[in-house]
Amino acid sequence: MDTLLEQADPAYRADTLIVMLPGAYDTPQDFIEQGFVAALRERHLPVDLLLVDAHIGYYTAQEIVERLRDEIIVPARAQGYTRLWLAGISLGGYGCLLLAERHADLIDGIFVMAPFLGRRDLPAAIQQAGGLASWDGQLPGADPHDLQMWRWLRGYMNTPQNRPPLLLGYGDTDRFALSHRLLAAALSPTRVFVTPGGHDWQPWRRLWQQFLDLKAWRI
Repeated sequence: MDTLLEQADPAYRADTLIVMLPGAYDTPQDFIEQGFVAALRERHLPVDLLLVDAHIGYYTAQEIVERLRDEIIVPARAQGYTRLWLAGISLGGYGCLLLAERHADLIDGIFVMAPFLGRRDLPAAIQQAGGLASWDGQLPGADPHDLQMWRWLRGYMNTPQNRPPLLLGYGDTDRFALSHRLLAAALSPTRVFVTPGGHDWQPWRRLWQQFLDLKAWRI
């Protein structure tokens, strides 16, 4: 996978690395052009960013988890990063959650912005059941990857200590807001950011800035 490494200080490796996954048709360069790297540097935070070209082809080929693990996460650990967080937008958020669900032991935390959370039939069924707390974990015909992911997410309501910290941000008029609200109900309110806007860069920039100001990787 192609990557861009943006170091807090070119002279040394930081202790913390945030691996960033873009949306379906975005690229690592978009994180730079949209001010994500600049926002980090303006705050003088000792955090390196690894911008990954995790494009839609990896998802359609069902390779995203293995490629991230083998080409990104395991090598980063071998380089000596002591704290490793995932951050993703839209489809990139979905990728973060898929990886965390299968390899939670390899990461220290997750921040997803306006994440795509699978086919719409499953969130609709969870809402109809009364939310994650009432859902029985079943839906005939559901995508098996989506089903497993939502079952894992439901665990944040009961056993959050067994999962890496998860933070969620989204715009209040985002087209995936139904799914976001269902997930938000499973998380502590202190780990949910809601901002005005839809599924686009302006609210995502605000959410990223809130995450940086919180310094959540110190959790």
